[in-house]
Amino acid sequence: MRFRMIPVTVACALAALIFPLMASAEPRMLIGFQDDPSLRWRDDRLGVFDVAQQANAGIVRTTVYWSRIAEKRPATATNPFDPTYRFDDLDEFVRNAGLHGMEVMLTIWGTPSWANGGKGQNYAPTNMADMQNFARAVATRYSGRLRSYPFVRYYTIWNESNLGQFLSPQYDSKGKPIAPAIYARIYRAAYAGIKAGNARALVGIGETSARGRDRFLGKAGTQETESPGRFAKLLSEQKPALQFAAWSHHPYSTSPSQPPTQKVRWPNVALTQLPKFEDELKSLFKRKSVPIWITEYGYETKPGEPLGVTLSQQAAYARQALNIAAGNPDVQMFIWFIQGRRGEPAHPLLRDRALVALGRRRQGRHDDRGLRRSESDQDRPARRHDGTGRLGLVPSAAEDGQGPQLPGDDRGGRRAREPGQPLRSDPGPRYGDPQVGLRARGGKRSCPGPPTRR
Repeated sequence: MRFRMIPVTVACALAALIFPLMASAEPRMLIGFQDDPSLRWRDDRLGVFDVAQQANAGIVRTTVYWSRIAEKRPATATNPFDPTYRFDDLDEFVRNAGLHGMEVMLTIWGTPSWANGGKGQNYAPTNMADMQNFARAVATRYSGRLRSYPFVRYYTIWNESNLGQFLSPQYDSKGKPIAPAIYARIYRAAYAGIKAGNARALVGIGETSARGRDRFLGKAGTQETESPGRFAKLLSEQKPALQFAAWSHHPYSTSPSQPPTQKVRWPNVALTQLPKFEDELKSLFKRKSVPIWITEYGYETKPGEPLGVTLSQQAAYARQALNIAAGNPDVQMFIWFIQGRRGEPAHPLLRDRALVALGRRRQGRHDDRGLRRSESDQDRPARRHDGTGRLGLVPSAAEDGQGPQLPGDDRGGRRAREPGQPLRSDPGPRYGDPQVGLRARGGKRSCPGPPTRR
């Protein structure tokens, strides 16, 4: 499987940017990745997490496929342990991220057929209470209050909601844009559910694609789209006013080979248009500031993508993109989107440790109370999440295994796991029985990886 990711050459390209950022007294931009096939479904996923940890990735994003986790209507939808739910692979992903010291972002998307009459994953649920209940179950499960279920701070709702591929319909039969109103109902329901399950969660709105036509085509087989600028304008007009922690956006260039410095015509929004977009968002939503989460960005490479870039171009573009993002005080997060194709050779990341491209990050570490660590990189002891959402010291070999108890560890403590060492099988409590001790449910995953989309 060949993955379009930042190669080793990017490490050198970014060095001039990254080391000055290390001296910043108040780092503030999380940098990380989304790679569902590699981090959730590949047999070597734990090794990929190890390499990401060595690269100091600070956050990993993944999609919460509602349609796959709840293939049938749950009896008690707000109960995160309803026997209908299948969270197996997502649980493992969240635990692995915590054990590797990374924040997690969960993006909820995909309506089950039972919730919208079989219209498809990209159509809204008929009853928004179903969305709210599912979101509450997810946020409760990862609220940090349940043993062996780590705390998740970041959430976003839906994906590229200004594209018909992910949210339909975009227009009514008369050509009037209606997707912003539909999205507002989805978002409002999910936000209420997340906050009910975890009041400390931060929820991002939008998840917009970089471009759209802003006109109704009405042609079969042609995707209807809206620009992010107009989508945001129409979303701001929805009542009551929507609450959010940040606007989530995917500021890709208009083609696989265009550089990050590309300028596009407003109301489309590429990387260089973010300052204008931020000003517009502040005006539209009547806020003094609107943080930006870049939750997807990246470049595909040749020959896998014939119109893509070379590895050296990818490295240069990655440096440019991170320079632009780091220079924008409103950008709080930058997630590189990695995508591969099934049936291709082994993961190149494990050969060349390509993630070292992001070897130092401009970001602060947080514990589950939102407190920033004050220790310097040189003086602070190594830490990892202990699997409950709280950070704990990773014991050294000299400490003879004494340290915080981790999920599935019956001793009083454990040594830090070496890179590549298998994680102990620990699927957590059986569904519907969160108070029972950790017990195995068998090795078969109930949520196989979906086909990749880019």
